[in-house]
Amino acid sequence: QVQLVESGGGLVQPGGSLRLSCAASGSIFSISIMAWYRQASGKERELVAGITRGGSTNYADSVKGRFTISRDNAKNTVSLQMNSLKPEDTAVYYCNADVLERGRDYFANYWGQGTQVSVSS
Repeated sequence: QVQLVESGGGLVQPGGSLRLSCAASGSIFSISIMAWYRQASGKERELVAGITRGGSTNYADSVKGRFTISRDNAKNTVSLQMNSLKPEDTAVYYCNADVLERGRDYFANYWGQGTQVSVSS
């Protein structure tokens, strides 16, 4: 089994910054895409940013220029640096990864438990 554990959420004022981190653990052979999603109250979960093993990234239009996703393949971690935060960024943020476990020949998708980010004055 694989576990994804997020950290770094909290309450921040508009214009502030937060850094989210996610660590994957378990019987991991390789991880392809790692991503951050978010779900605001009453809304559907949406992709915030994704990054391939090779470092290619994509972002939701709403966060381009403010958020930066990065990963450490050796440590199986992914981070999301969030700057210039807005109240509309308030949501539960989830880590997601496509993982090839040892002994298997297919990638399985895993989610973290989520971490709350609240942007308010």
